[in-house]
Amino acid sequence: MSAIKPHSPRSSAATQHKVLEAAERLLGDGKAAFSMRDLASAAGVSFATPFNQFGSKLAIMRAISAQRIEHMHARTAQATLPTDAVDRVLQVVAIAAAVMREQSAINRAVMGAIGAPGTEAGDIRGRSRALWVEALGTGEGLAAAHAELARAVLPDQLAIAFRGVLSFWTACEISDSDLAPEAIAAAAAALFGFAGKPQRNNLADVMARASR
Repeated sequence: MSAIKPHSPRSSAATQHKVLEAAERLLGDGKAAFSMRDLASAAGVSFATPFNQFGSKLAIMRAISAQRIEHMHARTAQATLPTDAVDRVLQVVAIAAAVMREQSAINRAVMGAIGAPGTEAGDIRGRSRALWVEALGTGEGLAAAHAELARAVLPDQLAIAFRGVLSFWTACEISDSDLAPEAIAAAAAALFGFAGKPQRNNLADVMARASR
């Protein structure tokens, strides 16, 4: 999966990388309102280059978001995950939250940008869904009667739950230290109805701790 979707045949991975790095520097410096001219100057490229490579500032923000999801995939692949689907998902939630916390100022700015009203459809939901498909694995441990339905609906519901928590975190209504616990609790709520009996008490405890 590529973290960057080329905007035109003239796209260059090296140039795109330079532009994205410059965008992250500006965001890290608190300059979320940077212009494309500011970005070109920071990247050391011509004014037209960011447009030629990405098309818009929104596309640049989405490319950074896609990179974060790539990092989540990579760390998930490196982790030793349990076979039980519930435990797997909760561990991947913790991994995903850790990725977002590492550069919280940049990631909050990116989340705010891609969550703003726009006219261009993106592919962040699809990328996020793929992460949760990976997290669920074979679905081992889910209630057998609803396992097929779980595999069909849970990836989308987990993506929505995680994005919802991130929206409150972006608005600073959830602190960095509470991001992982809140995201894990949201995932637990989505999983609860599909979990086997041995896991339901554990999920109930997770949700109860988050509500205190």
